[in-house]
Amino acid sequence: MLKKIFGNLFKNKEEETEPEVLGNYIVATLNDKIMPMTRGDVYEDPLDEFLKKMNYGEVTGGGTLQQETGEIEYCDIEICLNSDQIDQEVIKQIIKKLEELGAPKGSTLLIEKTEEKIPFGVNEGLAIYLDGINLSDEVYKNSDSEAIAVEICRLTNIKSEVLRYWNGNTETALYFYDHSFEKMHKSIENFVKTNPECENARIVQIA
Repeated sequence: MLKKIFGNLFKNKEEETEPEVLGNYIVATLNDKIMPMTRGDVYEDPLDEFLKKMNYGEVTGGGTLQQETGEIEYCDIEICLNSDQIDQEVIKQIIKKLEELGAPKGSTLLIEKTEEKIPFGVNEGLAIYLDGINLSDEVYKNSDSEAIAVEICRLTNIKSEVLRYWNGNTETALYFYDHSFEKMHKSIENFVKTNPECENARIVQIA
């Protein structure tokens, strides 16, 4: 098995909530396989700072949904708006901020009061699934999934301090987000073909 640089950091259903406050609630569902421990750094904290600065509201909770395998499906951010009325301009500004933070395509914003669901997102996503059972013992002995992730970031010119990943029973997945899946794929094509650790690897578009 590839070197396990990642531990079991969360349960199948992970949620964090705050005491309920008055106001309108909206929920941003992000098509991002980001770890719960870093979701706050990337999305929640800067969004909360923005909401409070603009007097729009605040982030009141967040959660992560996983598949039965443990792989992340998506994550949610709950927002409480200060106004009892739905201001479409405020909604647009919140979506704009989330896209500035890198929200991938396939994300949605749910306005609970009206049940309106608004699609948004700018980035596309690439996942590489590394074979964890069929390669030689020598390859696994010297494998380093984190080094592969760092090299892919270099090749694709992705400047991110956040490492997105999943350690399964038969595969290790690494996730990357940028403006173009095709551009990312082309940038790593030769690396994947020539690196022994990437033999049998699957590349999938996830956003």
